[in-house]
Amino acid sequence: MTDETRHRRYGRVARSTKESSVLVEIDLDGTGVADIDTGIGFYDHMLAQLAKHGLFDLLVKTTGDLHVDSHHTVEDTALALGGAFREALGDKAGIRRFANAAVPLDETLAEAVVDLSGRPYLVHEEPEAMAPMIGAYDTTLTRHIFESFVAQAQICLHLHVPYGRNAHHIVEAQFKAVARALRDACAADPRVTGIPSTKGVL
Repeated sequence: MTDETRHRRYGRVARSTKESSVLVEIDLDGTGVADIDTGIGFYDHMLAQLAKHGLFDLLVKTTGDLHVDSHHTVEDTALALGGAFREALGDKAGIRRFANAAVPLDETLAEAVVDLSGRPYLVHEEPEAMAPMIGAYDTTLTRHIFESFVAQAQICLHLHVPYGRNAHHIVEAQFKAVARALRDACAADPRVTGIPSTKGVL
């Protein structure tokens, strides 16, 4: 993978519906710079974690129908993020493809395993009976964020939180673990020639 190719690993999605307007730009070879505004403070914080720990430069600007609730804003942002990520990956030549990460956050542990497979699939487990809200963020939407992202990014993600008590920690550890796993899976491997699949395509 040449430097010229690496610097083209950029994706952009602009998505507008009657419920939201979303712009996402991502550079997979960035330094973790984030410029994020969804109108939902905690969600902004989580997307900033994704950028920081994935070393992705990330721009997210969303205007949604927050007078209804946060669902459409959260979902549509995740869909656009997944689409931009898929675009940025390009043909996936020379990448590691598989990666895993375990991230502790005080009493919580999150484990993420990814395959940039071209086949969307999510396995997601987190502790039940969490606090229903963190600020204006509905904690039941965490799974839906990753469902939406995986569907558009066309990747396989297994995300597991075996234990944790604090809702903020449980959600944040997931975003950090996914960020680290994606960072490693996207990375160039000098031993890989072409597409890392016996099919010849991902």
